Amino acid sequence: MTELSDKMGDVSLNNGSVDSDVLPDDIVDPWNVTSSSLKGVDYDKLIKRFGSSKIDQELIDRFEKVLGRPAHHLLRRGIFFSHRDMHTILSLHEQKKPFFLYTGRGPSSEAMHLGHLIPFIFTKWLQDVFDVPLVVQLTDDEKFLWKDLTLEKAHELAIENAKDIIACGFDPEKTFIFSDLEYIGQCKEFYWNMCRVQKCVTFNQAKGIFGFNDSTWIGKISFPAIQASPSFSSSFPHIFGSRKDIPCLIPCAIDQDPYFRMTRDVAPRIGCPKPALIHSSFFPALQGAMTKMSASDPNSSIFLTDTDKQIKNKGSHTIFCKKSRYPISQIDKQVCLQWGWSYSGRTQRKRWKL
Repeated sequence: MTELSDKMGDVSLNNGSVDSDVLPDDIVDPWNVTSSSLKGVDYDKLIKRFGSSKIDQELIDRFEKVLGRPAHHLLRRGIFFSHRDMHTILSLHEQKKPFFLYTGRGPSSEAMHLGHLIPFIFTKWLQDVFDVPLVVQLTDDEKFLWKDLTLEKAHELAIENAKDIIACGFDPEKTFIFSDLEYIGQCKEFYWNMCRVQKCVTFNQAKGIFGFNDSTWIGKISFPAIQASPSFSSSFPHIFGSRKDIPCLIPCAIDQDPYFRMTRDVAPRIGCPKPALIHSSFFPALQGAMTKMSASDPNSSIFLTDTDKQIKNKGSHTIFCKKSRYPISQIDKQVCLQWGWSYSGRTQRKRWKL
């Protein structure tokens, strides 16, 4: 049981904070993202710290060769910048072998914001080009545990967020969106996988990975097994039958990686394939790239339900574009350019008109 602790030693968190000797200016974990740099998180350092692989031109070229079409602009522009075993997924597609997609949302607000859309936009493209099933986990149980929410309110937010996700245009015949508070009690196979994961990770290991301490509620300590379980095809018998050998690809922001480093270590020990991952960078807050948009801070975010007036008012009090044209070299300094760079499918130009 020491194997997981040894592997996680260089990525352990201290009460939710990154070891300052390794990454002194950036805090990146599932609950906090901050940087002291105006340019935001140093992703090259983060790749080295987390032990993932950088998405290079070779991988992008292979995407285009395997798919026979241009790579998505979020991939070409480095918004998705890191991966684990993406070459394995491309090989499965070449060999016409099955895999599925898994992503999720922690519903802490009635509407999603622009930053939340990035993984879903990319996941929609992945589903289109690979023509594979997708499962979307709504972790309303997590938000009940971490936020000042009742169970009823957390579940209500999950339903509201599901509407935003559906609006992204996923294939309804190949997409399963589920609430933890509903599905786990209905599917013994999912719960059994949770129990298998829980038996493979000690409390000491969980403390090292997630920064838990002796005062942490037991619900929080057990939650990582819940987020791990959708990685396994056997958790969805109504989709995959009794098969437990179908791999998955998880598109997510890189702050979720600790959950799946744990999952990748546990998977072979319970007879399941390791999940592959492809990581996105963080969508900068209105105040600048030193932190990400957060549903917990309405002033940091543009929500999908904001009116034109609300967006204008938020923009006028933050680090926002003051001109209609900027040199492309200003992209690291202007939040609005970073937003445009993420969402616009246009090819690179010397100057951007917003």
